Formats: sequence, structure tokens, C-alpha cells
Amino acid sequence: MHFVIRLLINALALWLIAKYVPGFSMTGAWTPIIAALIFGIVNALVRPIVLLLTLPISILTLGLFVIVVNALMFWLVTWLTPNFKVSGFVPALIGALIMMVVSLIVNHIFKAEEAPRAAV
Repeated sequence: MHFVIRLLINALALWLIAKYVPGFSMTGAWTPIIAALIFGIVNALVRPIVLLLTLPISILTLGLFVIVVNALMFWLVTWLTPNFKVSGFVPALIGALIMMVVSLIVNHIFKAEEAPRAAV
């Protein structure tokens, strides 16, 4: 059930990004859900490999290069998703930052929900 909720929240966030951030275009009713699925797959499979390969640069920049990696992963999602386009790196960076905040909030909510409760 948590997977479906996370998927819908990410789809809503992607739809809002496409609607309000200049440089994005999205058409179709199913496009946000497809993009959210691809977003999850890219973050689970591709992102860890890219983070490992760019570890020296991330260390030199004190972790700030991870934001660039997130923007590139976001750009990859828009490239792989039909009917979802971004026109440049700066909109992809803004979209990635928004998705980072959304993911942080969703993870915090689900961690609080899954915390073990003390026996009384």
C-alpha cells in the first residue's frame, strides 16, 4: 500500500512541476503515473551506479555534486517518459530539487508511521 501512495504522491508532484515550473511540458492523463514509475526505477537502479562513479567529485564538492546527479537523473526520466519533456538543465535542476523535498517529506512521514511502538 505504501508503494501505491508513494507512486501517487510522486505523480502529483511531477504533474505540479510540469504545470508550474517553466520549461516543462506534459500531455496525457497517464503521463504523471508513468513518469513516477520510471522515476522510481531510475532512482533504484541507475542513480546508485552514477553516485558510485561520481564519488570522487562528490567528495571534492562536499556532496553538492549529488544535486547535479539528481538533476541528471530527473532529466533522464523526462527523456525516457513519452509526453514529458524538459527544455534545459536549469528546469531539470529545479524539478530535481522539488522532487528531493517531496521525497524527504514522504520518507519522513512513512518512517514515523513504521516506527515500532513501545509496549505498555
